[in-house]
Amino acid sequence: MDKQSAHTVASVLSEALPYIQRLHNKTIVIKYGGNAMTDEALKNGFARDIVLLKQVGVNPVVVHGGGPQIGELLEKIGKESKFIEGMRVTDRETMDVVEMVLGGLVNKSIVNLIAHNGGNAVGLTGKDGGLIRARKMKIERESPELDVPEIIDLGHVGEVTSIDPSIVEMLDQGNFIPVIAPIGVGEDSCSYNINADLVAGKLASVLEAEKLILLTNTAGILDKDKNVLTGLEVSDIDALVNDGTIQGGMLPKVSCAVDALKSGVKTSHIIDGRVEHAVMLELFTDEGVGTLIKR
Repeated sequence: MDKQSAHTVASVLSEALPYIQRLHNKTIVIKYGGNAMTDEALKNGFARDIVLLKQVGVNPVVVHGGGPQIGELLEKIGKESKFIEGMRVTDRETMDVVEMVLGGLVNKSIVNLIAHNGGNAVGLTGKDGGLIRARKMKIERESPELDVPEIIDLGHVGEVTSIDPSIVEMLDQGNFIPVIAPIGVGEDSCSYNINADLVAGKLASVLEAEKLILLTNTAGILDKDKNVLTGLEVSDIDALVNDGTIQGGMLPKVSCAVDALKSGVKTSHIIDGRVEHAVMLELFTDEGVGTLIKR
């Protein structure tokens, strides 16, 4: 190794040290989705990041999505995917596919990838150990033909009512990495498909996590000139929403991040999952790869 290379490596390691010390024994909840879940290099880089976090004394908890994979299997069996306001209409047959894909194929592939990189992961759904209790989600839509809002039933689409973190805490203490599929169970014993961002945010709150990290397919929150904004506070977010800077698909992610902050999480991060080793770069370098929002 030449002098310049050695100096670069030493600088990177030195820069990471205070961040590693600050995060020792802290819990970080990471929502894993988007390109980071489909590109082979990004998948491997993510798994290595998670194993590294555990090795240096951080407690990572992974919550994953799987929408594209669900859509692919539904297409293979000849079932059409229907969406209302961005949410998949989930009848009983579709819910069976959701459980098969999220709780089986996707969950176990992540567990296996972490194991391949030297970590000990345990795959869960919200049904395991009473982790996630849920109820049916219904959305209201204004209709000019009706005097009252139209109530839309999305089937087995749910929202979190409560989370019992004891099984996650037990796995953390046992040096395991929890990998959680966002499926909950209701008082009616029905399974519910829940948005992974929402599950990650609620779980971060209940675990009193140091950080919530949401991996996305964008560089983070952008201003109107497409520059990444970071070091934001909740009041900044309100202003950016009000003036239309934050809009569209970023709105629910930002709402999730802010709700977690208001519930006790120290910082929320919306980061670019298209960047290899995005989690490590965001946590252990000064510049990061996305938007940090703080209380």
